[in-house]
Amino acid sequence: MTTATADRRKHWGWGRESAQLGREQLEGAAAGVRERLGFGGDEVEEPVPLEAVELRRPRLEPPPSLAALCSSDDHDRASHALGKAYRDVVRGFRGEFENPPDLVARPGDEADVERVLAWCGESNLAAIPFGGGTSVVGGVEARVGDDYAGAVSIDLGRLDGVLEVDEVSQAARIQAGALGPALEDQLGERGLTLRHFPQSFEFSTLGGWIATRAGGHFATKLTHIDDLVESVRAITPAGEWESRRLPGSGAGPSPDRMLIGSEGTLGVITEAWVRIRERPSFKSSCGVAFDSFAAGAEAVRALAQSGLDPSNCRLLDPGEAALTHAGPEGKAMLVLGFESPFAPVDGPLALALDCARDFGGEPGELRTTDAPQPRRGAVGDAPPAEPRAAREGSDAVGAWRHAFLAAPYLRDTFVALGVLSDTFETAITWERFSEFHATVMETARAVVAEASHAPSEGEGAPRVTCRFTHVYADGPAPYFTIIAPARRGDEVAQWDEIKQAVSEVVIDAGGTITHHHAVGRDHRPWYDRQRPERFADALRAAKAAVDPAGVLNPGVLIDP
Repeated sequence: MTTATADRRKHWGWGRESAQLGREQLEGAAAGVRERLGFGGDEVEEPVPLEAVELRRPRLEPPPSLAALCSSDDHDRASHALGKAYRDVVRGFRGEFENPPDLVARPGDEADVERVLAWCGESNLAAIPFGGGTSVVGGVEARVGDDYAGAVSIDLGRLDGVLEVDEVSQAARIQAGALGPALEDQLGERGLTLRHFPQSFEFSTLGGWIATRAGGHFATKLTHIDDLVESVRAITPAGEWESRRLPGSGAGPSPDRMLIGSEGTLGVITEAWVRIRERPSFKSSCGVAFDSFAAGAEAVRALAQSGLDPSNCRLLDPGEAALTHAGPEGKAMLVLGFESPFAPVDGPLALALDCARDFGGEPGELRTTDAPQPRRGAVGDAPPAEPRAAREGSDAVGAWRHAFLAAPYLRDTFVALGVLSDTFETAITWERFSEFHATVMETARAVVAEASHAPSEGEGAPRVTCRFTHVYADGPAPYFTIIAPARRGDEVAQWDEIKQAVSEVVIDAGGTITHHHAVGRDHRPWYDRQRPERFADALRAAKAAVDPAGVLNPGVLIDP
């Protein structure tokens, strides 16, 4: 089985091959990048084409009974070899695929999953569950050492259907390989939505969201995929794992919680019942400017503790606001929004804006969509399209949204132009936030400048910015962005230096190594320090029970 070549995904970066910029376009972008950032664009490089990539030869052949499910095609193996962290993208760009899977298996149903796992167990093959491949923490890379006879990437893309919709209880049974757009299209035929939109939405899957405890659309309240899962079904080497479908239960530790965040180490998630809702028709949003990030943070804390539960409450520091064109120079910007399928939300937004004014906030242009749509069961009635201005980013909220969605594509361009662009994120309680933020920013700025051989201030200095992606009554989830001159040809070592330093300071200062990007292999050293050791023992025991041969995603979360 091989991948169709018609506009297939890039073998090295984000998106499809049709999205790859040509040399003329890259050279056209170079001057703008230099002017905007003060670095990058001096030399334009192009990715190593697939036909010039030398992949390690497959070390195994599938048994005849599985041959129809498996592929050793170069594109299949290369496109399943790496995730989408900066270090992954730059390695793929340069044609460096050190750990390609030997085969890519595409099961068509659960019976196929069972057969592939049985073969992996019998033949000592690492089995790497693969959703959309958007991991930024080494979660899908077959970096498993020499203890295995080979590695098989198990791509769930053929399991992509919405199988059942319970409109009475507002829940749906959906296969794990469903990509975000396909999932929403199928629910949208009934005027429904899961309303979970991570930045990777276009190329990530329901199973991947569950396996990594992904964070999605809402900045408050129902924000993690955890909140939307009703029950989960998985296939393990030891048999099926399925929880009872219930709105809630106090019957011991949750079998769903065990799988949520398990990152493919306990089983291959094949489907889940998830909580859905009617699509929102009423939306109101506004950008609010603050003189400082600290003032904006105080306003956000008040909003998070107010019970208003805005759907969007994302605070950008002045540097982030300037980079995304979301606010005036020198101002922090709060992207604030409310939505509902049932009634206008102007009232809650007005209350939130009053709260922001109490902390010196200056509201900008108000953007409202009030367009009621038919109630549940009206198949085929899609929600109204967003105003063109919103799509193109003519105001603060639209500008931020456009930059947010374009970021993964822009990073590919940055690699070609010699710009390092990456992120790290965490969470911390409010009473520790101010000191935490100052410490992390100081460390990050220093190490990024040193690792980039660049000045720490002034012309050509790297950028380190911060925003809140999610907020809770007891604390925010700060998300840091790094943009710096790349050390051409040595980008991975540069990234390693930065990653090591910022991860150390996040853990030492009391934050979590990840709020919504998962652990994978890249975060393991700091995750091992964060979790209680007795919990690690319990997790190892659970893995031994369901994966006695230790073939499922070895090296992620725990060692086999």
